[in-house]
Amino acid sequence: MQSDNKRGQTPASTSARPRLFRRRRVDHVDFVVAGVQKAGTTAIHDFLAQHPHIALLRDQALHFFDKEEHFGSSPTGPFTEADYGILLGNFDPGWRWRVAGEVTADYLYYPRALERIARYNPKMKLIISLRNPVERAFSQWNMRRDKGQEPLAFLDAIKRDQEIGIWQGPRGNAYLARSLYAPQLEKVSQLFPREQVFIIKYENFRTDPFSLLDRMFDFLGVPRKSRLKNKQRNVGSYSRKLTSEEREYAGGIFDEDIAKIEALLGWDCPDWRFKTPVSARA
Repeated sequence: MQSDNKRGQTPASTSARPRLFRRRRVDHVDFVVAGVQKAGTTAIHDFLAQHPHIALLRDQALHFFDKEEHFGSSPTGPFTEADYGILLGNFDPGWRWRVAGEVTADYLYYPRALERIARYNPKMKLIISLRNPVERAFSQWNMRRDKGQEPLAFLDAIKRDQEIGIWQGPRGNAYLARSLYAPQLEKVSQLFPREQVFIIKYENFRTDPFSLLDRMFDFLGVPRKSRLKNKQRNVGSYSRKLTSEEREYAGGIFDEDIAKIEALLGWDCPDWRFKTPVSARA
């Protein structure tokens, strides 16, 4: 049997070392930050990554549950058993981790992902961040525009979504479908008990992240942590602001959905609704 003992170390000290410092592998995922896109999920990831009791994936873009290549087709239904070793093998846990999680902003929007997550772990906890739907859609449009993926102006892109059918394309643009939150939350409620879901308002998170993080840590069952660093990553820097015309047109699409969200969550969201400019009221 080979030994890597260094000179001067006793057998007793070396035999104790593996038990004391051995890393415990991640054998299951306890929570996911499931969305929505352009609503602070990267910032949430960065805050959670600073907690010593939380293990996160090395690759935030793994997208395990929404990639079809991880889940084959089945003649008896949409599910086949995936190789969860791909998911679990992507963790690099610290010495003190207690809960393991994944952050993928597409999971709330992509129905199959939610079903797969519920099947993988019925006790999974979900963290969801919701943002003013018009601002969220505009931020997504800006992102795609910067990447050269969107040739159309914002209003034209929204009208295209309406023309092709809001729910037709689960990938790609989906500016409107991703911002219609009520159908997505209704899907969540069909799959997960309410006590397993933690929903935050993005605007509150931007204003005061630390009080919400305290509640988030309580929800995850880890001690609260102070002195967290706010890295302010992925804050959109746009060449222009939304125009009143764009706000009014897009806002009209989301009014009914906003009312449903207020009823579902007990929220009050006047800041999400279009306000007629003072000059237009005169």
